[in-house]
This record gives sequence, C-alpha cells and structure tokens, in this order.
Amino acid sequence: MTKMRTTYLGNLRTEAEHIQSGNKLITDAPLDNNGKGEFFSPTDLFATSLGSCMLTIMGMSAQSYGFSIDGTRIETEKIMGTNPRRVVELILDIYFPEGSNYTDKEKRLIESAARTCPVANSLNPEIKKTINFHY
Repeated sequence: MTKMRTTYLGNLRTEAEHIQSGNKLITDAPLDNNGKGEFFSPTDLFATSLGSCMLTIMGMSAQSYGFSIDGTRIETEKIMGTNPRRVVELILDIYFPEGSNYTDKEKRLIESAARTCPVANSLNPEIKKTINFHY
C-alpha cells in the first residue's frame, strides 16, 4: 500500500507528498480554468501518469527479455471536454532512441506492455487513447 498526502495551499494550488520518500510536487489549476498554470494541473498529472506507467512497464518487459528502451520518451497531449469538464482523449507519441533496431518480437512486447500498463487498465473506457509508436 502506498500513501500520499495532499494539502490545499490556497489560490487553486496544492502540494502533494509521497509519504514513503518525502518527495513533493505542486499543482495549479490550468490557465483555462482560472488558475496560474505555473505547475502541472491535476489533469496534466493524470495524463502524464499514463506515459510514465507505459514507460515503466515497457522497461520491465525489455529488461526481462534482455534488451533496452533507455532514452525512449513519450509526448502526451491531453484533450479536455465539457459538460462535464473531463479528459476525453489522450494522444501519446512514443519516440525510441535514434539508431534503435528492435526485432518484430521486441516491438510486440513493447506495444503490449504499453497498452496493458496498470494506468491504462484503470482508465475509463470512454477516454480515447491514441498511441503512436515511432521506431
């Protein structure tokens, strides 16, 4: 079990602490929703968590099969909807390091890991996930 503590700091800003490590992060409401936009918004973290989870599970798969995805990055675009205000689509572009030559089997392992990470499995199925792999 993992515990976090979140404190409202005022002015639409929060501070979240990972209890075990003591690491902290700040959130702001986004500019388009009365905030300052100086830090990640809660929905930015929501969207970012999918990319972080994908990379983590892809890395685990790569390690267990003896290859590396070091240097791989994900660029995530979050699309918001209204009535109610919510995330309606996440577009993820996954870029592998230049010169990477993955076999067809490694690509299948990478793509399966990305699509089945715990965050992806936890998302509401109504949220559209567009995943583009750039090898």
